[in-house]
Amino acid sequence: MTRTVELPLWALVLILAFATVTFASHFLFPSVRWFFRKRLERAVAELNTRLTRPIEPFKLARRHDMIQRLIYDPKVAEAISDHARQTGVPEQVAFETARRYAREIVPRFSASAYFGFAIRVAKLLSRAFYRVRLGAFDEAGLDKVDPDATVIFVMNHRSNMDYVLVTWLAAERSHLSYAVGEWARRWPLRALIRAMGAYFIRRRSKNGLYRRVLSRYVQIATTSGVTQAMFPEGGLSLNGAVGTPRMGLLNYIVEGFEPDHGRDVVFIPVALNYDRVLEDRVLVAADISGERKFRLRLRDVARHVGKHFWQRMTGRFHRFGYASVSFGQPLSLSGFLAANPNLTGAPTGLLARTLMARIRAVVPVLPVPVVSAVMLEQDGRTRAEVAARFAELVDDMRAHGAHIHMPRGDLDYAVEVGLRLLALRQIVTERDGRFCINPPDRDLLTYYANSIAHLSQAIPTPVGHVAPEPDSVTT
Repeated sequence: MTRTVELPLWALVLILAFATVTFASHFLFPSVRWFFRKRLERAVAELNTRLTRPIEPFKLARRHDMIQRLIYDPKVAEAISDHARQTGVPEQVAFETARRYAREIVPRFSASAYFGFAIRVAKLLSRAFYRVRLGAFDEAGLDKVDPDATVIFVMNHRSNMDYVLVTWLAAERSHLSYAVGEWARRWPLRALIRAMGAYFIRRRSKNGLYRRVLSRYVQIATTSGVTQAMFPEGGLSLNGAVGTPRMGLLNYIVEGFEPDHGRDVVFIPVALNYDRVLEDRVLVAADISGERKFRLRLRDVARHVGKHFWQRMTGRFHRFGYASVSFGQPLSLSGFLAANPNLTGAPTGLLARTLMARIRAVVPVLPVPVVSAVMLEQDGRTRAEVAARFAELVDDMRAHGAHIHMPRGDLDYAVEVGLRLLALRQIVTERDGRFCINPPDRDLLTYYANSIAHLSQAIPTPVGHVAPEPDSVTT
């Protein structure tokens, strides 16, 4: 027992390495994890005292535990058996496929990353590009929402800035869990977005097993009280109008809802509008081509970013006008089902149309969309003629209950803002005291006018809408 044993140096190093790993995995790592877990719990508890809707325990569960819960769910197990039988693969192979789907979907939420980093960045970006205004806001109605209910914000989708704006404006109320598409699964976005609590979806997947895993995650998150945000249109509006809804995620929520058991689900309509949408030319081009493909070349992106930084450095940068967010009348799912007891089949269709109607009702009216509508009616107007027709349209929309946001409450100044923003981009040019449309950019004016066309019969009906694919999974 006391004899000296000679070992090669490499063997000694290997033994010490194994001993170190064993010590760390059995003693050090659990202690470190426990220490940071305790600190996280204290930080979240303090944060929850400031939030209107505290962070749910489901969001704070370990990702591994959530994945295990999902893949061992009875309905997922049934889908695994069906998938194995239909494809002829062993059940263990189908089980591993389901596990891969679950790992792809389930987020890794970090409260410090979301409230310490994401909110600050969202606020910085929003104010850097826009003058942000909160439009219609039924605070009394929102305060009446059952504190135990699951809140889901349903929004029209104008720009990728939608995520940024709503995340910031809802920061004092709760964390928002988004569904994001394939574009966000690339490095380094994937880890960052997963830490924000977002979950990934395959928009056009028709795989039955994948859909079952996704639907059960959405249903479990909903019954656990996770505050969510979704875009029923399923993608960015190509022509500026509020589009028709897709049923994917809404249908999952309705299917998993039990009115007599558990929490209620309350949908809060949110409408967004902009004086300038960052991706407007790309979206209009996709609408004209009829293909929902956004061809962004790295060279073009670099050119625009370089131009932007140069304008910032030389003091010639002008913000992109106003961005406004309005909150509509909340809709209780249990109340909706009780008010419509005779619906045949799934009630998701009527629910979706009702929510989209409430979103359309609170779309903010901003200077550029109104000026665009005026210019499309008649080209070559003087400033005074534009201002007169501008005032008529605003009065008409206000009479129909639209939410009007005019800077400083001054219509003349609003006309000045709208014309200046369009002139800076050379969409409209001034010649001999008359404002004329640059012919290649007429479709851009139509894009902005379409965002408010449903609020007034005096504005032409939107055209050029690309119908969504009804079988696609919505975001």
